[in-house]
Amino acid sequence: IIRVKTDLLEAEVSTLGGDIVSLDLLKYKALKDKSADFKLFETKHQYVAQSGLMGDGLPTHKTLFVAKGGNRELAGDAKTVQLRLEAPAHDGVKVAKILTFTRGSYLIDVSYEIENGGQKEIAPYAYYQLQRDTAAPEGENSMVSTYTGPAVYTEQEKYQKIPFSDIEKGKAKFNAKADNGWVAMVQHYFVSAWVPQEKLAREYYTRKFDGATPLVTAGVVVPTPAVAPGATAKQSVHLYAGPQIQSVLDQLAKPAANGGIGAAGLPLVVDYGWLTIVAAPIFWCLELIHKMVGNWGWAIVLLTIGIKLVFFPLSAASYKSMAKMKAITPRLQALRERCGDDKQKLNMEMMALYKTEKINPLGGCLPIAIQIPVFIALYWALLGAVEMRDAPWILWINDLSSQDPYFVLPVIMVATMLIQTKLNPTPPDPIQAKVMMIMPFAFGAMFFFFPAGLVLYWVVNNVLSIAQQWQITRMIDGGNKAANDEKA
Repeated sequence: IIRVKTDLLEAEVSTLGGDIVSLDLLKYKALKDKSADFKLFETKHQYVAQSGLMGDGLPTHKTLFVAKGGNRELAGDAKTVQLRLEAPAHDGVKVAKILTFTRGSYLIDVSYEIENGGQKEIAPYAYYQLQRDTAAPEGENSMVSTYTGPAVYTEQEKYQKIPFSDIEKGKAKFNAKADNGWVAMVQHYFVSAWVPQEKLAREYYTRKFDGATPLVTAGVVVPTPAVAPGATAKQSVHLYAGPQIQSVLDQLAKPAANGGIGAAGLPLVVDYGWLTIVAAPIFWCLELIHKMVGNWGWAIVLLTIGIKLVFFPLSAASYKSMAKMKAITPRLQALRERCGDDKQKLNMEMMALYKTEKINPLGGCLPIAIQIPVFIALYWALLGAVEMRDAPWILWINDLSSQDPYFVLPVIMVATMLIQTKLNPTPPDPIQAKVMMIMPFAFGAMFFFFPAGLVLYWVVNNVLSIAQQWQITRMIDGGNKAANDEKA
């Protein structure tokens, strides 16, 4: 095992195949043990990055290499550090595997240098693959569903998740042949992806390995340049192994001519669910606010306030309708008692009352329904943002991506939901009324295990809603009292 260290990564490379068998991300801490660095590649999950050449006598990920001398740690003002591994020569063909690590980058360049000392031309293929077991990462929140598994991107089929279960059942479907795209292993907050050079023909594949621990491999095969006798050729593919930082992935997605690596579609590994078109600009706004305030917790608070201000007219219309409904609740209850089991008469009387009081019974629902997609998108934006990981807010909240250690925010959230229930009109049906009282506890219980950043967003949203609803209800009640006094 050979250790290579940069300012961002510490890798362990095995001379057997030149596999990257361990990869620590030095800017991120382990989920439970905050004194340890986060491991992306690790022996526990048998999560490794492998590569090799396909051809008679050529080195594969099972070939024993010999490491050549050189620096193993990025030092001074050096921009890169290289590890050179050489395979035993076969029929005059010498192959070296070179891993290049770069300062300030999670990109690892994995290349093969092929020197043909034989008598005939060779044109081998190179394969690059990621192998992993099918277990979820340590500490994965069972209450919050996130995707773990392979993914393939091509311009034709776009982003395709390939669940472990489909691979195990032999039902994996994806666009195998293309001249663009990448193959990745995705998990919450982090990703590893092989990205071949632009416009290079390639073929993607997945396979399973049965054993004591089920393993799955996802990879890509690319051609190497033909190597004539006495000539040397080189084949290189980028490996990105690091956090799903949106700005970094956006840069990598650009063509090489614009400073990227041509990994179009790589930002899609940040899972915003089915509302990506809404969630992406919301996160952009959140990032902009963070640049100004320097704290992700306060950025969440300010963004939630901003969204509430944008939807103020709709919310006001909704709360006015609910306030009016609450004001006539005693009259609706009297109608129910007077009509008894005569549903038809009750409905007619209720519609007449709504018409007299100029109330639309659906008026409180429609404005809220319009806002729901935005708030769901914000939920997914916060859930998928690796920037929340280990990000403190205030006092006891030291990690917005983990649950509140003292459950203070979830308790406040349940309390705010109870207050909202009291402010809403009481359903005339006793069973519905009981369900509405139970809902804050049932819904709030789930949030005891949600990341603190998500609960913070809901708490702020609820507090603002309560303030707005209370003010509007007070205005409606004051108007009704004045009208009654005038009549009297």
